[in-house]
Amino acid sequence: MTQVTNTPYEALEVGQTASYSKTVEERDIQLFAAMSGDHNPVHLDAEFAAGTMFKERIAHGMFSGALISAAVACELPGPGTIYIGQQMSFQKPVKLGDTLTVRLEILEKLPKFRVRIATRVFNQRDELVVDGEAEILAPRKQQTVTLTSLPAISIG
Repeated sequence: MTQVTNTPYEALEVGQTASYSKTVEERDIQLFAAMSGDHNPVHLDAEFAAGTMFKERIAHGMFSGALISAAVACELPGPGTIYIGQQMSFQKPVKLGDTLTVRLEILEKLPKFRVRIATRVFNQRDELVVDGEAEILAPRKQQTVTLTSLPAISIG
């Protein structure tokens, strides 16, 4: 189990950064399709995807959105953060095997514990794949929590 300490509103500073990385695997695409109900063949069918502008299967756009959520919830500000809104624009496709890095940067501290955060996702070639910004409600007090271990999930 992993322990994580959040950064409360008072300790957040404009310009503060954090990152979170994950490699996109076949299992991720299958699980995301099952969880979201998005069975678009561009994500799941190599033959279909070959005939598209991408020429190969790509990850769901909102998979990158889910990684942004993980970065905000587990890295900066961390546990206790409440999402208010997220704006995203998809710049490049994400392909299986890409290693994505979410880079967060505190842009502005607003009244009532609200914070604007730049939420950008880059691939392993340092190409911007998702550009975005979130507004969150930051935790009021610092706390250390133990992240729950997830059960093993098999795809059959």
